[in-house]
Amino acid sequence: MAWRCSGVSNEDLINRMAQAKVISTPSVKAAMLAVDRGHYSRFKPYEDAPQTIGHNSTISAPHMHAAALESLAPFLFPGAKALDVGSGSGYLTVCMAEMVGTEGRAVGVEHIPELVELAKQNTKKDHPEFLQNHRVSFHTADGRVGFPQDAPYDCIHVGAAASQLHDKLVEQLNAPGRMFIPVGDENGQAIYVVDKDKDGNVTKKRAMDVWYVPLTDPEHQRNR
Repeated sequence: MAWRCSGVSNEDLINRMAQAKVISTPSVKAAMLAVDRGHYSRFKPYEDAPQTIGHNSTISAPHMHAAALESLAPFLFPGAKALDVGSGSGYLTVCMAEMVGTEGRAVGVEHIPELVELAKQNTKKDHPEFLQNHRVSFHTADGRVGFPQDAPYDCIHVGAAASQLHDKLVEQLNAPGRMFIPVGDENGQAIYVVDKDKDGNVTKKRAMDVWYVPLTDPEHQRNR
């Protein structure tokens, strides 16, 4: 059902995902309605499928962004701090910033400098105030080691497939905190939901099979 949620506008897309029960949390629906995907994807922004954003990168299908926000919603509360690894064109980072409110913060990291600049320009079209008041920020960095400068984070989203569950990302989770991360290689990938409880105990749960671009270094990504 998720793949049949394509719409003719942002509102139509989000409403179709809500009707299909891909979106069930009011704060997720409100955020996705408030952040127009058309500002972050040059090609078919309201089609429920991944789209290229250049540099061998893609923006994930809308239903996968919805799944990530649904999973992370309990940790995207007003005042929370979120990290988006592989922030790409900036879309999900801005959705997270919308959910954490005026006192919260969403940090996007991307190892391709051109994509960091693209995310900033896209955000200026949609929510320039988020950049002005530092509710959202984008940085060139190796997402495999997170962004320790602003840690800990109440939640972490990883938008590319990691070869393993990177310890440095888990370390940067708050207690309690949650991470949504695809793990695997060309032989298969799956989303894992990693939870850290208030005492620092870590558990992981396999959620669904997926296919993402790999979480790698800039040279390998550009030359894939």
